Amino acid sequence: MADLSAFPITHKWPAANPDQLQLYSLPTPNGIKVSLMLEETGLDYEPHLVNFESNDQMSEEFLSLNPNNKIPAIIDPNGPDGKPLALFESGAILIYLADKTGKFLPQKGASRYHVLQWLMFQMGGLGPMFGQLGFFTKFAGKDFEDKRPRDRYLNETKRLLSVLNKHLTDRKWMVDDDYSIADMAIFPWIRGLIEHYGASDMVGMSNFPNVTRVFDTFMGRPAVQRAVNIPPRPAQKAA
Repeated sequence: MADLSAFPITHKWPAANPDQLQLYSLPTPNGIKVSLMLEETGLDYEPHLVNFESNDQMSEEFLSLNPNNKIPAIIDPNGPDGKPLALFESGAILIYLADKTGKFLPQKGASRYHVLQWLMFQMGGLGPMFGQLGFFTKFAGKDFEDKRPRDRYLNETKRLLSVLNKHLTDRKWMVDDDYSIADMAIFPWIRGLIEHYGASDMVGMSNFPNVTRVFDTFMGRPAVQRAVNIPPRPAQKAA
């Protein structure tokens, strides 16, 4: 049995199955990416809820794994050379798991780099811009009288959706007909924009039919339907 006691995070979130990959997460768009990859690959893993309501992400134990205090993060007891590997940043984790399993990312050739470019498109553009729009539409920023910051992110969100819509015109997935980690990265953020931020009308999702077509296909995958609830969010307190 693997010994993960050297990782302080396991003191706060003990591993019931230390031979399995340990996932520390919450079902936000970034968290869903990795839960989804684990569900799609069939790897055995143990999910641990990092509860933002109790500031788990700021605890010393969590910061020992990710000093940037963001989910998701993992410990793979069966990492390279048979040694445990601790890893954070959702994009890096997706690449690692794809290389580990040989799934959802070509091992070589042009298609590998096409998948990676769209993964980076999400990491550097889609996620940050959608997240900022969410702040100004659902969270504290919605109360700002000056709407110029909101409109900046709204316009950039529409531009990014236009890029996606054009790219998907004749494609089943982000890289032609092959479902990949690029899709696993991008479409949880589309879901967040529509369902969590409630910004569908604001951004005019009906103007992006190719995005919604592929998104609907994505949401129909059984692994996606499981991943959006992994780990389960904490129960809401009664009013």
